[in-house]
Amino acid sequence: MTPMGILHRAIFMTTELSRRWRPRSLLQLVLLAFVVVMLPIAVLMFQAGQALSQLSTLADQSARQAVEETRRARMLSSLALQMERSARQYAVIEEEGLRDIYDQKVKQFGALLQQHEPLMGNNPDFQSLSERFQRLRVLPPAPVKDMSAFLQGFSGFATESEAVRDDTNELIDARIADIRQQANSVKTRLWMQTAALVSASLILMLFFTWLITRPIRQLERRIFGLGSGDHSDVPTRIQGPAELVQLGDRLSWLSGRLSELEAQKQQFLRHMSHELKTPLASVREGTALLGDGVAGELNERQSEVVRLIDENGQELQTLIEQLLDYNLLQNSRRMKVTQFDIATVIQEVLSKHRLALDNKGMQVTSPHHPVMWQADRERTARVLDNLISNAIAYGNDGGQLMIRTAQQRDELMLDVANSGDPIAEADRDHLFEAFYQGSARRKGPLKGSGIGLSVAADCAKLQDGQLALVEDAELPVCFRLTLPWANRPARVSHQDRAPHDDNDAAPGEPARSGEARKKTWSVR
Repeated sequence: MTPMGILHRAIFMTTELSRRWRPRSLLQLVLLAFVVVMLPIAVLMFQAGQALSQLSTLADQSARQAVEETRRARMLSSLALQMERSARQYAVIEEEGLRDIYDQKVKQFGALLQQHEPLMGNNPDFQSLSERFQRLRVLPPAPVKDMSAFLQGFSGFATESEAVRDDTNELIDARIADIRQQANSVKTRLWMQTAALVSASLILMLFFTWLITRPIRQLERRIFGLGSGDHSDVPTRIQGPAELVQLGDRLSWLSGRLSELEAQKQQFLRHMSHELKTPLASVREGTALLGDGVAGELNERQSEVVRLIDENGQELQTLIEQLLDYNLLQNSRRMKVTQFDIATVIQEVLSKHRLALDNKGMQVTSPHHPVMWQADRERTARVLDNLISNAIAYGNDGGQLMIRTAQQRDELMLDVANSGDPIAEADRDHLFEAFYQGSARRKGPLKGSGIGLSVAADCAKLQDGQLALVEDAELPVCFRLTLPWANRPARVSHQDRAPHDDNDAAPGEPARSGEARKKTWSVR
């Protein structure tokens, strides 16, 4: 089996084991993680204690042996001198007491020599000393004149004893060096074991961290999905401790419940819009018939009442449509990205407001040369529609409405500016909040609902764009829509180009020459 196959097999077995066995609680998982992570460290401490104990025992034994062997070698050298001195005294005085002293020294020397033999049995100096001792161990009971040959055997006896003592010291030094080498070997082994076991502890710690955080991340994604309103994915069952699994089940129940409530809300809004629009259409149709004099001529007071009824009916219809648009936008998060001409969209939106512009007598300046861009056409048109409607509602009669486009790298900036009273500082932070109505009042028969700019801002955000109130050098009120190139395909890079204005060409098209193709038209 290949290494990759072994790895896949190990991962599969681990997954199966985690599915079949799970701690019953988060506390059990944490305690188990602590025990398992500490296990390699405990093994390391046990092995280090054993190694240190062995080294300590070996060093203690070696120290005792070194002291005994050094003392024994020193005593051999001292006894060698004492034996020679006793033999020479006996040769001079010939007293039996001196012979007894010599025999006692010989006995001590022989015992020490026998104890020293396991250490230096094959040493030449030790063997030479042993042979000479065998010749000198018995003091001959000869006359003094025959002792000269025996005493001649003591020549070099002390020197050989000193050589044995030096060899003993060398053996002790070699043993100490061997102990030092063993200590270094144990230290190296302990370092290797420390690295291996600490690495194992870190791996186990990471593994249990993953086990603990995995269900938490799953819960976080589930909660984020609930908050963002995305119910498209089928939630997977949480894998982890029982408390987190139970919490995941509760979130699944909550997700289903929210989906049911959302469906009920949508159904309620659809039914209410139908139920409201049907009588509203009848009311407006009736007011239109009355206003046209179908039921008879109306006097001035009656005509005024019919006009007020028609205006309020139109206001109610506008509020219902805006509310439905806002609700649809909140529940529809998918984009329909296409490539289209911004200038064409601007002209289409302006044509919808032609009558209102005629009534206001506003002068409109807008681009007419093609500006190709890739985005959500419907939502971009909705942003423009709300901005132009807002400019008509709050702009001055006979004022100006200016629409400008500018392209900078992979972003398109679209400005909608109008003359009129500047927006108050207190209202600027709340302009794009739903149902917020500022201190300024609309200039017209219809009242605002406070959701137009909120819908426009949401349409911009859904395209990763931005809608903001900016300062303008020409007009007091200017809203800027910034749109990125959505799902940009491979095309010519514009990073080295200067910021575009209305005279720039669309992405991938050659620059257009000549004067700016703007059309200024005045309506009265």
